[in-house]
Amino acid sequence: MSGSLVDLASRVLGGVVVACNDQFYADASNLLLPHPARYDADAYDAKGKVYDGWETRRRRTVGDDWVVVRLAAPGVVERVDVDTAWFRGNFPSAATVHGAWLDGFPGPNDVWQLPEHVWRPLAPRTPLTGDAVTSLPVSAETSPELAGRRVSHVRLTIHPDGGVARLRVLGRPVPDPALLTGTVDLAATENGGRVLGSSNEFYGSADHLLAPGRAATMADGWENARRRDGGNDWVDLQLAGAGRLRRVEVDTTCFVGNAPGRVVLRGADLRSAGADGGGDPSGWPVLLDLRPQPDTRHVIAVDAAARGRAVTHVRLEAHPDGGMSRLRLWGELDDDALAGAARRWEETAL
Repeated sequence: MSGSLVDLASRVLGGVVVACNDQFYADASNLLLPHPARYDADAYDAKGKVYDGWETRRRRTVGDDWVVVRLAAPGVVERVDVDTAWFRGNFPSAATVHGAWLDGFPGPNDVWQLPEHVWRPLAPRTPLTGDAVTSLPVSAETSPELAGRRVSHVRLTIHPDGGVARLRVLGRPVPDPALLTGTVDLAATENGGRVLGSSNEFYGSADHLLAPGRAATMADGWENARRRDGGNDWVDLQLAGAGRLRRVEVDTTCFVGNAPGRVVLRGADLRSAGADGGGDPSGWPVLLDLRPQPDTRHVIAVDAAARGRAVTHVRLEAHPDGGMSRLRLWGELDDDALAGAARRWEETAL
């Protein structure tokens, strides 16, 4: 089942390493890869052992090593996971995490020249363990300045040096309301859409449905186990806000022999209790009923009745089972949803 927090630093969503002071043994960009760190006991190069992570050289001077990440979407951080998988004799003694709001898209030189006061604590200096995930909660106690506030960049400092496999910056996106006007993808993670739950994610996470770009392989999509009970699989989504759909994109790219036989999209406006079938998604009105082709990007305009109905939540059904790579729900937010987005943007400002 998908969680409610998003990895704001994920390379899949668009997170990127802007700068670091050292990456002698292993590139810092590995920190943001979506898959768990891998290990090859026989992998060596001219510099030494090859690790799937970020690794700095052994420090012989006073100081610490650091890396700065631009988040894929601005957001409120609730937890940071520092994963030292496979780093057993060369992991850092401790780590500290800072956050900042930086306007625009500052480059490496800009980051190097930032005054220290720009960076505010997200998580205090915390001891690390080798080959393990250390979770650093962000709260009013650990981060009085940034708890509940949006940031655009994070800085991971390791004390004094060593290797980290993955960095996960978990939180909730806070999209700029100026980017939510007009026709937008109401389901996109970067716009505030999120997966609430699914029936089955045996082969691939339902969160992949909302990722940007096209799927490169079947592993980039949502795929469930083969169903034998006569039922169907489903994913429940909360949209960026109440809006009216114009077109739906159901993409089965890379799913050649295992696309669903039928796809049904249902929607409801849950701002009013009991509306559109209430909390039972099987009773929500049908927005789209499609028999999809394998390995195909289907873009379909919704009918007039569906366009006139505001929705806040949707259920995507795969009959009886099967995989899809992406779901796009293009439409316009209602005025009250745009006003709510503007309020949240202001309330989370530093």
